[in-house]
Amino acid sequence: MDKLNHSEVINLLIQLGVILSFARLMAELARKFNQPAVVGEILAGIILGPTILGNVNPEIFAMLFPTTGASAVVLDGFVQIAVVLLLFIAGLEVDLHIVWQQGKQALSVSMMSLIVPFVAGFIITWFFPDLFGYTEEGKKLVFAMFIGTMMAITALPVVARVLMDLEIFKTRMGMLIIASAMIIDLLGWIIFTVILNMMGNASETLSLGRTIWISIGFTILMLTAGKGLINKALPWINKRLAWPGGLLSLSLALCFLAAAFTEYVGIHSIFGAFIMGVALGDSKHLSERAKEIIHQFINNIFAPLFFVSIGLGIDFISSFNLQIVLVLLVSAFIFKIFGATLGARMGGLSKYDAFAVGFGMNTHGTLEVILAAIALQAGLITDEIFVAILVLVVASILASAPLMKYCLQLDTSKKKDSLNG
Repeated sequence: MDKLNHSEVINLLIQLGVILSFARLMAELARKFNQPAVVGEILAGIILGPTILGNVNPEIFAMLFPTTGASAVVLDGFVQIAVVLLLFIAGLEVDLHIVWQQGKQALSVSMMSLIVPFVAGFIITWFFPDLFGYTEEGKKLVFAMFIGTMMAITALPVVARVLMDLEIFKTRMGMLIIASAMIIDLLGWIIFTVILNMMGNASETLSLGRTIWISIGFTILMLTAGKGLINKALPWINKRLAWPGGLLSLSLALCFLAAAFTEYVGIHSIFGAFIMGVALGDSKHLSERAKEIIHQFINNIFAPLFFVSIGLGIDFISSFNLQIVLVLLVSAFIFKIFGATLGARMGGLSKYDAFAVGFGMNTHGTLEVILAAIALQAGLITDEIFVAILVLVVASILASAPLMKYCLQLDTSKKKDSLNG
């Protein structure tokens, strides 16, 4: 069996140490400015990568993060595991009870919030690929679907954080936004699984129809029979195995097995991890404390490895294209906010509340970054488009909270005026 040699082991350990410590430092700095940790972790990668360190001192950058050799391969393995685990905890956050409780309103917001930006993104990309500097005619269909999906998805973890910061997480509006984002998560990942298959990124390329049926079938199976088995197994595990070690081991084992299965049948491993997260997270026997332990473990160890690795592989200055950034930013903001606001109005919300929902749903984050990284790795998008997507993610995070707050204040003022009048 091949093994790392002495210097490769040292190099790998230094890489992990530098990444985790610098990511933590930048994440704490981001929190000081009331921004999510993910913003600081991406910035950490940009500073450690070719954008800053690679330009300032290329020798140290090449020594710290070699692109070839065994330590580079092992680090890539850590990053791949991190992606799977990130999707697993994204699935844990999906609470199907909340989705059912919000019913018709959540369906209205999620459908309009998904369909309007997806169709708009598809049309813009299909008819004007030059705006994105895209010239590959053979992959135009999958590229148009990818941009549409990217504009349509809402980042559930980030929007949850924004709602908590605004102290409206537990309100009717907060639950409506969360439920709508959960529905979009489920549908968005099924769409993206199809896109992955069309990219030819899966280990065994399936037909489009078969991919859709396997994705839907796997989802239904896991959320019915799979969830039933989990509900029976968890009480036994909680009673007989060491806590929380036993639960943690079993949760990650199920995550990896589901990921391996979906990778084996020809759809991406992240889809299996996400659906397993939904099935496990929706179990009444998985306590909030257990979820918190899993979150802490993954968010503080594996998530920084992934987000920092984004900056290690790309020069953000040379890949910055103002035209692509503006096209993506403007079209994503306009159509996502319009679709979500329209859906909220159709659901019966007042004008300002509907706009608040629209701005809340226009929050992009972790999932978009993961999708973009996979698309970049598969050769579907260029470095310029990848950088534009990261700009979109950061801009939407920075804009969503103040815009939502402004709309809610307008709504409150209007209600006071009505009472006084």
